[in-house]
Amino acid sequence: MFNQRPKPVVLVVLDGWGVDIPSRSNAISQAQTPVWQRLITTYPTFTLQAAGEAVGLPWGEVGNSEVGHLALGAGKILYHDLPRITRAIVDKSFFQNRALLTAIQLAQEKNSQLHLIGLVSPGGVHSSIDHLYALLEMAKQQGMANVFVHAFLDGRDTPFDSAKTYLEELANKMKKIGVGKIASIMGRYYAMDRDNHWDRVQAAYDCLVEGKGKPATSALRGLAASYAAKVFDEQVVPTVIMEGDKPVTTVGNNDSVIFFNFRADRARQLTHAFVLPGFSKFPRRTLERLHFVTMTEYENNIPVEVAFPAETIEYPLARIISEAGLKQLHLAETEKYAHVTYFFNGGREQAYEGEDHVLIPSPVVPSYDQKPEMSARAVTDRFLQEIRTGKYDFCVINFANADMVGHTGNLSATVRAINVLDECIGEVVAGTLEYGGLVIITADHGNAENLVNLQTGSINKEHSNNPVPCIIVARELENKAGSGQLVTDDLSKLTPAGVLADVAPTMLKIMGLNKPADMSGQSLL
Repeated sequence: MFNQRPKPVVLVVLDGWGVDIPSRSNAISQAQTPVWQRLITTYPTFTLQAAGEAVGLPWGEVGNSEVGHLALGAGKILYHDLPRITRAIVDKSFFQNRALLTAIQLAQEKNSQLHLIGLVSPGGVHSSIDHLYALLEMAKQQGMANVFVHAFLDGRDTPFDSAKTYLEELANKMKKIGVGKIASIMGRYYAMDRDNHWDRVQAAYDCLVEGKGKPATSALRGLAASYAAKVFDEQVVPTVIMEGDKPVTTVGNNDSVIFFNFRADRARQLTHAFVLPGFSKFPRRTLERLHFVTMTEYENNIPVEVAFPAETIEYPLARIISEAGLKQLHLAETEKYAHVTYFFNGGREQAYEGEDHVLIPSPVVPSYDQKPEMSARAVTDRFLQEIRTGKYDFCVINFANADMVGHTGNLSATVRAINVLDECIGEVVAGTLEYGGLVIITADHGNAENLVNLQTGSINKEHSNNPVPCIIVARELENKAGSGQLVTDDLSKLTPAGVLADVAPTMLKIMGLNKPADMSGQSLL
């Protein structure tokens, strides 16, 4: 395809530039973009999925700049905790998870108890009720009899009075599986505080460990009594389920606890109370030989087992380029500087050898619709200045305008931002081709193409789940538009040809560098 490696190979990330049908809500189709129209009808052009499971998020969730740049630089899909755990349940690897199995086996060996604590909610923000059900199935498979659920109630990511439905569903599920009892209920206000309201956490801890709290003969009766007092799900006071004059159970010495929330921020404080040796936020009885497992890594250096540690990126694109002895430039304005450095490099702060970072200050204005050009022209000028040196083999540039101006919801200002970007893209492409280079133009997620809800007329300021463009521009590829698809100036007619994780393998192929084994993306060429 190329007689010699293009230099430089340039990745342009148009932050927030998605693909949607032309409409009055689409700032991109409303703008004057002669450069863009020429590029997409002249050079190989694709669309890529950039939301939901294509970037490791739950199905249907909009993309964002962090996961977008992570996928672009890593060359593989890094699954968010929720879909990663759910996928493990589907492929059955969940049921061989070492940390989870150890918790069950230790409780069995000590003739002790297994406690499953967490948010019983289908909200999908902090936990998944399906993960709880899988833990119950796992306990049953392992022959564990003494299994108790301590149910934290939602009311924020679910309707305020919906817990009855989920507690009934949980009771039916436990009956069907043949294991498990509800031992306590309490609102997330107590069990999941994150703002150092330690009196709330103490109330939760004392309920779980000491059996202190409002007594009830069943979870549903306890909930009904709370509703009668006009106290709903989120703020249900810690309630102990009783059998006769004693609690069903409490967390005690030698027990195993699995905290099944996957999101860390609202799980840390209660976890600290259970596991930190020097804990001093409130008086508490320290449990001996307690085995505590968290679903994900809530914090570094706390004495817990982690069922699903964070995935690591051993060989992001930047490392491969560096280890090949090549030079690279990462360039952006302030708003997106972390994205072309830390996130693009797989969560690494320090630059690799031969990697230079250039930060262009973003304008200081109350809102970017007041200056829709932002610092795009300064970014362009600095890029052209740098490539004239002939130093760099690879460059990644972020243009922030489509996203940051799009977030204001100001359609006309976003149109002006797109007009400026079109000019800047033209200069970047012309400058790169002049020096024998190649440009890949893509985006991290959508935004500017969907600024008005056409059904309600309301303003959309959020990201979209639309695909994003991907154009590969080089002299050798001129008049080779399309990817086996009809050449069109309306990219919404194209079926997505891949995902963001396919961009890094494409660049490696162009640069003649080997793709590492754990880079699961595929070249688009």
